[in-house]
Amino acid sequence: MILNHLWGLYAHPREEWQTIDREHESATYSIAHIMLIALIPSVCAYMSAVHIGWRIGVGDPIFLSSNSALMMAVAMYFALLAGVGALAYLAKWMAQTFGSSPTYTQCLELASYTATPLFMVGFAALYPAVWFVMLVGLAGLAYSVYLLYSGIPILMHIPEERGFIYASSVVTCGLVLLVSTLAGTVILWNLGLGPVFVQ
Repeated sequence: MILNHLWGLYAHPREEWQTIDREHESATYSIAHIMLIALIPSVCAYMSAVHIGWRIGVGDPIFLSSNSALMMAVAMYFALLAGVGALAYLAKWMAQTFGSSPTYTQCLELASYTATPLFMVGFAALYPAVWFVMLVGLAGLAYSVYLLYSGIPILMHIPEERGFIYASSVVTCGLVLLVSTLAGTVILWNLGLGPVFVQ
């Protein structure tokens, strides 16, 4: 089953990382996992923008047109997939510096399972209040970072001390990818591909 590691990553993450390391599934498995999980924030964001409406403060809810929301949800989905793939590539690229030589599949496993809690935060968009989504988002981000720090020494077969520095480097790359995505979004919005609001 595609999501068979999901519960283990929450209930007993270190043991689950060891299971993932022992099983060494194919890249197809990791790709299928992340393609399924990345649907959560995209679909939930579409539903909340079109059918529920976002509340900022005490004003009326803000809605997007269905076409605009669909375009943004599809773009978000592919940006999430590209981000995970890029993070896996960067993790592989940096690995030799830290005394590891993983395959791209191992790095893809690391990136996709680490991103899972962050993508699960997408469910919070079904209660589209900015403060709520931010709180849940911070919790998801914190747990994703925890999974990264606990998973790197196990999957990359390196000592914890080196794993800590390696994980910190991967977090830095993740932040660079996030800023790049935000900059790309601003550019696309300035080119006329921004949201279309409806009353």
